[in-house]
Amino acid sequence: MGKYIILSEKVWHKNLFDNLKNSIEGNWSLIDTKENFNLKSLTEFNPSKIFIPHWSYIIPSEIYENFECIVFHMTDLPFGRGGSPLQNLIEKGFKTTKISAIKVEKGIDTGDVYLKKEMSLSGSAREIFENSSIIVEKMISEIITGDIKPVPQVGEVTEFKRRKPEESNLMNLSDIEKVYDYIRMLDCEGYPHAFIETSFFKIEFTDANFDSNTKTINANVRIFKK
Repeated sequence: MGKYIILSEKVWHKNLFDNLKNSIEGNWSLIDTKENFNLKSLTEFNPSKIFIPHWSYIIPSEIYENFECIVFHMTDLPFGRGGSPLQNLIEKGFKTTKISAIKVEKGIDTGDVYLKKEMSLSGSAREIFENSSIIVEKMISEIITGDIKPVPQVGEVTEFKRRKPEESNLMNLSDIEKVYDYIRMLDCEGYPHAFIETSFFKIEFTDANFDSNTKTINANVRIFKK
């Protein structure tokens, strides 16, 4: 019987964990804090595989060299290696993408590929991440039940840069649809929301809806003094 770990600090992956635990035989463990993800604890549990739907920290080499770690990246690798894949894709005008399940190794998103699945980029960042969780759950099930082995990445390498908080500023945009994309692609906890600044105030935007007929955006606004 296999031993499996789900590594994620995101609340929506708790359902993923519960569903997998109830549908696939094995000893399952959820790790959602950096403090609990260490070599000592992992050695005691001795997992067959560590699945990483979302993790904001570097995976230490002492871990991925001793355990099979599988991370899920929101691009069709080797296209889109690097940070902020969702935001970079939307900013570049993509409507769909693929989730790539890859083996963790020293290079950033350079590992061998287990499988890929199509995914829509419509909706807010939170909605996209929640939808991706459903897809990742199916991918994990397929990797385990199909005993899938990874193969090297094929294709031209394209790298993304991690976005900085100041890049969420809407002031330099001239296209109304681009404004909508900026608001929705940053609309999730843990991300700097799209904003406009004055000398005294910062104005943040969430929950945007775009009317394509009138070319207008309705959104929630939060204003606070700088």
